[in-house]
Amino acid sequence: MVYLVPLFPLLGFFLNGLFRNLSKSLVSIIGCGSILISFIISCILFFDVRSGGALPVHPLFPFINIASFKIDFAFQVDQLSSIFLLIITGVGFLIHVYSTSYMHEEKEEHFARYFSYLNLFVFSMLLLVLGANYVIMFIGWEGVGLCSYLLIGYWFKNDNYNYAATKAFVMNRIGDVGFLLGIFWLLSKLGTANFNDVFANVHQLSSTDITGITVLLFIGAMGKSAQIPLYTWLPDAMAGPTPVSALIHAATMVTAGIYMVARSNALYSLSAVAENLVAIVGIATALLAATIAIKQNDIKKVLAYSTVSQLGYMFLGLGVGAYTGAVFHVMTHAFFKALLFLGAGSVIHALHTQQDMRYMGGLKKYLPVTHITFLVACLAISGIPPFSGFFSKDEILAAAYSANPIYWVLGVIGAGMTAFYMFRLYATTFLGEFRGTDEQKNHLHESPLAITIPLLILAILAAIGGFVNVPEVFGGNAKLHEFLSPVITTEKTFQLTSSKDFMLMGISVAVAVIGIIIALAKYIKKPELGEPQGLGKVLANKWYVDEIYNALIVNPLSYLAIFFKNVIEKSGIDGFVNGVGTFVQYSSRRLRLVQNGKVGTYILLMVFSIVLLFVVFWNQTNIIDFFQKIF
Repeated sequence: MVYLVPLFPLLGFFLNGLFRNLSKSLVSIIGCGSILISFIISCILFFDVRSGGALPVHPLFPFINIASFKIDFAFQVDQLSSIFLLIITGVGFLIHVYSTSYMHEEKEEHFARYFSYLNLFVFSMLLLVLGANYVIMFIGWEGVGLCSYLLIGYWFKNDNYNYAATKAFVMNRIGDVGFLLGIFWLLSKLGTANFNDVFANVHQLSSTDITGITVLLFIGAMGKSAQIPLYTWLPDAMAGPTPVSALIHAATMVTAGIYMVARSNALYSLSAVAENLVAIVGIATALLAATIAIKQNDIKKVLAYSTVSQLGYMFLGLGVGAYTGAVFHVMTHAFFKALLFLGAGSVIHALHTQQDMRYMGGLKKYLPVTHITFLVACLAISGIPPFSGFFSKDEILAAAYSANPIYWVLGVIGAGMTAFYMFRLYATTFLGEFRGTDEQKNHLHESPLAITIPLLILAILAAIGGFVNVPEVFGGNAKLHEFLSPVITTEKTFQLTSSKDFMLMGISVAVAVIGIIIALAKYIKKPELGEPQGLGKVLANKWYVDEIYNALIVNPLSYLAIFFKNVIEKSGIDGFVNGVGTFVQYSSRRLRLVQNGKVGTYILLMVFSIVLLFVVFWNQTNIIDFFQKIF
């Protein structure tokens, strides 16, 4: 049954991709049905794992078989991969259902193309988390990169969207080079890329090898999961349809780096350098993205930078050894971030593609279901108890405090900014007075059931999802820790007293509440309608990071490319090749005049030639030597 999980999305991709003239209803059934079947099978596999442990690894066929090593095309279903299967297929199915209504205005052939891309995306992500070795994981890794390019640039007639898709593809390739080098290093040292074999033989690697491999693998994670300095592609990925943003940002692509590092915990736990690098990059990304989100006016851009920030928290958890906490946050984040993006899509749908929050406001009474579900998501991401984000975020912060109190302080600051910018978004969108056009106001209405039902399901999950792993301080038994313990064997234990644990949680929640109060008080009646000034302008322009990258990297490479094109290629290589052709043509045109077909001319040339020979070689000896040299 394991191989059926990715098989059905792959079949959905082929059917919708090859038969583009199918009706929209049939396309929807194929696209959504394939993911639903995968979800049902994933549930069966999850309960099998829960009751009996990891399933045996059965190779489907030898993928690479040479003298030095052998790599099988094999899937591994254990505690970690089974959780990701549920997240990918469950949330992915809701996004597919949502898409049937959101994308309904598309032409039939484009509608089929859209769902074929979505199915291929889910297939690639399933391949990534099911692979029993780094090579199969890398195939899925590259697959989601390709699908992100196709989906971000789905409306390919818009050049800006094509640029965003290319940017995502190129920046992911930068990280992928590091990932690939790390795999090569593993193969050269251990002769295998199979997870079980690698983790069983890590003692054969030197500390230098482990540090080098883990840092290179993390470079891959930095690209896929949008960490400094490879994060700028993710906000631009908003060019794709809103359901695509939900799929990329919530349940699939950006969590790939988290999964890979968590899967490789046996390696990372042996390298303090790599763990510190992961933690520092994570908290730095969380803070940088949070500051940028504070001054964004595009509703999807706020959520995009929120995703980058939350991914930073996950890497902070991985870096301090709280692998289960990071995986827990992946799960809760999938619920509330998918809900936020789909809620934003419902707002955009009601406002006929308007995404600027400055022209929204007062939508609470027009979109009641969207409003209440969006509020639940805002409370969850802000870490307000008892919503899901509270449990997962505070588990990471508690681990950060035990590892280094500075991490905790910075994490709490980031949590306060998260609550502030999320309720800035909520207040400017749903509260106050409507600031759009009269035409928009007259057409405001709640979204259809295909949109609101996924919102309601995700709202329930965002509200109660945190109870999966209630900490012991609240009387829970941390079931997720126990469940993942066979895979995450290097989890660090943090000894905090109950009083200190409650104190840390109280401070974190208090800071979040203060951020919420400030945002509501500031933006309900007086939203920012003008252009920001001073530091606000810097934040609105994203610290000018894109401009710096363009000045230092993109523009010099463009100038170098122009130089190679116009000077090296056009004047040099092409000039030489074309020059040879021109010379041959010119010389042949002149030389052909000699062959004019007149016998008298030939006799005259022969006489001149003989005379010339005698002039040059004036005595017989020289003439004989000359002819001997010729013949």
